[in-house]
Amino acid sequence: MDPLLAHIDSPKDLKKLSKDRLAQVARELREFIIDIVATKEGHLGASLGVVELTVALHYVFNTPYDKLIWDVGHQAYGHKILTGRKDLFETNRQLNGISGFPKMSESEYDAFGTGHSSTSISAILGMAMASKLKGEHDRQHIAVIGDASIASGMAFEGLNHAGVTDTNILIILNDNAIGIDPSVGALKKYLTNVKKGTAKDENIFECLNFNYSGPLDGHDLYGLIRELERLKSVSGPKLLHVITTKGKGLQKAEENQVAYHAPGKFDKTTGELLKKSDRPEPLKYQDVFGHTLVELAKNNERIVGITPAMPTGSSLKYLMEAIPDRAFDVGIAEQHAVTMAASMATAGLVPFCNIYSTFLQRAYDQVIHDVALQNIPVVFCLDRAGLVGQDGPTHHGVFDIAHLRCIPNMILCAPLNEVELRNIMYTAQLGLENPIAIRYPRGRGVLLDWQLPFEKIAIGTTFEVKKGSKIAILSTGTIGNNITELLAAIKNDEALGHYHFPFIKPLDKYRIQQVLESYDHIVTVEDGSAIGGFGSGILEVANDLGPYKSIKVFGIPDVFIPHGTQEELYRLAQIDMQSIKNYLETLL
Repeated sequence: MDPLLAHIDSPKDLKKLSKDRLAQVARELREFIIDIVATKEGHLGASLGVVELTVALHYVFNTPYDKLIWDVGHQAYGHKILTGRKDLFETNRQLNGISGFPKMSESEYDAFGTGHSSTSISAILGMAMASKLKGEHDRQHIAVIGDASIASGMAFEGLNHAGVTDTNILIILNDNAIGIDPSVGALKKYLTNVKKGTAKDENIFECLNFNYSGPLDGHDLYGLIRELERLKSVSGPKLLHVITTKGKGLQKAEENQVAYHAPGKFDKTTGELLKKSDRPEPLKYQDVFGHTLVELAKNNERIVGITPAMPTGSSLKYLMEAIPDRAFDVGIAEQHAVTMAASMATAGLVPFCNIYSTFLQRAYDQVIHDVALQNIPVVFCLDRAGLVGQDGPTHHGVFDIAHLRCIPNMILCAPLNEVELRNIMYTAQLGLENPIAIRYPRGRGVLLDWQLPFEKIAIGTTFEVKKGSKIAILSTGTIGNNITELLAAIKNDEALGHYHFPFIKPLDKYRIQQVLESYDHIVTVEDGSAIGGFGSGILEVANDLGPYKSIKVFGIPDVFIPHGTQEELYRLAQIDMQSIKNYLETLL
């Protein structure tokens, strides 16, 4: 059988095929995704689950004239391959390669950039309303959204508005009962009953004025094509409910959908994950958080854990397993998570609200209005702070220092290592008068022996890591470990001092005064936005204190940093150790 995918460079090529050949395209597309992701890594399960839907959409609709938005975009690999990026796909998520998410600047077929969930309905509605105003009555507007994403508040806002318009939109609910972790909540239960045929008579989407059809087998390619063809001629807002299996076509990915969301490297034939080195490695920061929280919660019955849909990614799963009635996955609902944490704290509990740095941005008003304004001592644990690597600019956690530092009452902490992370968590649950945000990076720590006895840390404290005479380097967070390594490799290092600031707010003004009086030059280093960040805070204090000294700030520049390995992105942002070393040598 002659291969077909090799000759498809756009949906126009797909449309030239007779329908009976599309099943072969779907098989080849699934194999192509598995082959590349097995060695290059990336998001696997979501894209495998929508292969038939992807082929059907591009066969039936006239993309890119018809607008197609993929919510989050984890599932858009097949879409990218069919829309002219097949030969580039092996560069997926690599520096200067294609993005792992839909990106408008990358292709005209990517109607709207995505990466965070639940934006697609609002976006497709806006496009449909614009088309109506421009008299483009033949243009179709389609959004594909998962059952986990449609439960989010923003998706409901979009549905609520769309239901009272007469716009030509089609929402495709890709129902596989899982986001990254299994879906949760009352809507999931309702959709399960719909699939079983035991739902109550009223359909929630019909009640919102959508023309509902389904549930349909999302792997029945020809059934999908028939229904999509029919829906093209149905006016007004429509919702097609399709049932899919995440990881479809790779048995291991179907059996373990959480692990195979983004599995790393694996054997493309068997699906077995490739074993990593047996050499002892430091634990991931997320696991240090997770195990420490269990340890603390066993001794403090007031502790609870909250996460918006990321129990595995944040390692709150350990508390869920150990003390299930004190750990809460609230679904993709960051705003709800923050306000619920605030209210639990008012009732005397100690909520550890674990949210990825990039996702806390979605609840900024709640952090200000519901937590900080009322000075409620919520403990925010911000995973994936800093540059996260191949997920790119939608996921880099580089803005948290700048947007939290300006909020009154907020304590902001960036521990140096796993022991310091444990100790600040311990300190927070002893009782604070203010909310605190603790930021830590994606990936492994630096210590093998991290589970040491807890010690209380004084809020606002700093540490002299190394005394110098001429140049003082002030760092915050885990990037300070890189500075320690750098100084050990520099000749004439007696001129160089190093000070670690675990607390970005409040800043240790006494230590800054000492440094200003003792050193000729000051360098600040952070893995967050240089504008408004840790270095900006040092400059502000120095300006108040005097005397004037040269202060150089190393941080993320005023651009969105693309995707690539963390090492590559550090070099790109010029916060890598070679860039800092080059600067120091000009001063020595």
